[in-house]
Amino acid sequence: MVARHDQTQDPALLDALLQARRGTAFFARKLNELSDADLDGASLLPGWTRRHVVSHVGYNARAIARLIEWAATGTETPMYASPKARNYEIDFGSTLSPIALRHLFDHSAVHLNVEWRDLPADAWHHKVKTAQGRIVPAEETVWMRTREVWMHAVDLDNGATFSDIPAPVLERLLKDITGAWHTRGTDTGLLVKVTGTSLALGDSGAADPTVITGPLPAVVEWAAGRGSRGVTATGPAVTEGVPAPPKWI
Repeated sequence: MVARHDQTQDPALLDALLQARRGTAFFARKLNELSDADLDGASLLPGWTRRHVVSHVGYNARAIARLIEWAATGTETPMYASPKARNYEIDFGSTLSPIALRHLFDHSAVHLNVEWRDLPADAWHHKVKTAQGRIVPAEETVWMRTREVWMHAVDLDNGATFSDIPAPVLERLLKDITGAWHTRGTDTGLLVKVTGTSLALGDSGAADPTVITGPLPAVVEWAAGRGSRGVTATGPAVTEGVPAPPKWI
């Protein structure tokens, strides 16, 4: 029997799919290290237990799979019926039995992977709409999922850190976050610099900016609102410690 494989031959897209699949495997490993009782513990996200994180990641895979079905068939299938429906889904999933919650993650991840694998090469350019209303090509769904699995593996608070996330993923995540700040106009006077690189994002034109500096994993951890370990803040507006980052989602 001939092995099934991705229909696309685009090297950049295949590399992106690999990062998403590695992130899924990493999340699965951190989840499997947790006992059933551990699932009731708090995550790094305020108000969410680890159950909520697993539920969110599971239903997120199903939502993204619906976008791939849209790209494949041309029939509009939104990620969620509404923001309220999305939130209800996460809360409901968090009440599942441990085995059902684990199956939700496993089965939804396999389903999404099959949808990606079987999508015809030309359909990756078909347009779909995200839950935020952005019109994007179907290939954008790979990054949408990559971001979710890598970052939420850290949110399980089970030993994973931002240093476990591949540098290319961290760099794009940082650009996403600072881009969201810029769109909202909340990055005024704020400059983020990554030590050992020329990467500097934010308000580079400010006369006396607040400058956040640190290694890439630490800077992304701060920017994503997960802590300020390993970063420093300088500038006239800095009075004590590292300021909290602007919201980005």
